[in-house]
Amino acid sequence: MEQEWKELDTPTLLLDKRILLENIRKMSEFAKGKNVNLRPHIKTHKSVEIAKLQLEQGAIGITTAKVEEAEVMAAAGIKDILVAYPVSSPAKIERIIALLNQGIDLKVTVDNLEQVKLLQKALEKTRHTLDVWIKVNSGLNRCGVEPGADVVELAKGIILLSRLRIGGIFTHAGHSYGANGKEELERIALAEADAVVKSAEACEKEGIPIPVRSVGSTPTYRISGRVEGITEVRPGNAVFFDSIQVGLGVADRKDCALTVLASVVGVYEGRIVLDAGSKTLCLDKGAHGLDSVKGYGYVVDHPELIMERLSEEHGVAVFEDSCGLRLNDKVRIIPNHACTVANMFDEYMVVEGEQVVDNWKVDARGMRK
Repeated sequence: MEQEWKELDTPTLLLDKRILLENIRKMSEFAKGKNVNLRPHIKTHKSVEIAKLQLEQGAIGITTAKVEEAEVMAAAGIKDILVAYPVSSPAKIERIIALLNQGIDLKVTVDNLEQVKLLQKALEKTRHTLDVWIKVNSGLNRCGVEPGADVVELAKGIILLSRLRIGGIFTHAGHSYGANGKEELERIALAEADAVVKSAEACEKEGIPIPVRSVGSTPTYRISGRVEGITEVRPGNAVFFDSIQVGLGVADRKDCALTVLASVVGVYEGRIVLDAGSKTLCLDKGAHGLDSVKGYGYVVDHPELIMERLSEEHGVAVFEDSCGLRLNDKVRIIPNHACTVANMFDEYMVVEGEQVVDNWKVDARGMRK
């Protein structure tokens, strides 16, 4: 593709291939160095191309947020998939069975006995036995059974069922995104690992083996993944990084592989307007808010600008003294939250230096079921 990224129409999603590959390498290197498996979460990039790059670099499988994402990845030939979301509706269970019929090595999240019984009942009509992973609440207070005795009680219920087997225990410390400093981040990460390891040990004392003990969360995996007893890590955002990760101190701006290319559509006193609004950058400052994240994205090479407000198609960036940008100039914006921004686009324009070298589909964009 003989084109420079500066020549592209806007808004466009740019993916720096060199940084992407370095981020993938670092995840893989960490996992190998700590003797844990890597199962990256693809909800960040939703790309078959990127998922396959991660597998080539040593990932044993992938994690998806929804069944629909798993279907997209399975159709592309990816076989080892964890659906890290409780599945209980009859429609979704039928789709899980369809994936099993295709020979997919599927793992499904469970966190209550009623859900487990629904899975068992549906599977009794098939030839399949399904791996289920128990999700533990490690402080996010979203989905998940409470660690320790409650995990054991659920595990005892599962082992009585003929079509289910316990494949692992896992958690997601999503509340790490609200950590106020490195000490709090470390405390959350250690509690994350502790919830999984102690729950697994409690199960094994009752004679219930737990093959996999998995932790996730980009801000915490390099801490929780070092804890003895953890066997797997599931970082997602670490493939791209973004302004929230920079704000948490987990990454530097130079580590951010994803940017939005936008054009100046208006220059006014004390502000410029860009063609990247909420339908491009999303109104996202993180699920828990961070004081260190200013505005709705960081404008590369223009620290004087603050993305103060977004309407649907307009991004208003303000400045105090001066700004050298003019009408039709182009800028790159590091998004606050790469996962939601990637989901707004059909494709990545892959760049090396100034040059556009490829375009990759965001294959699972919009997959919500």
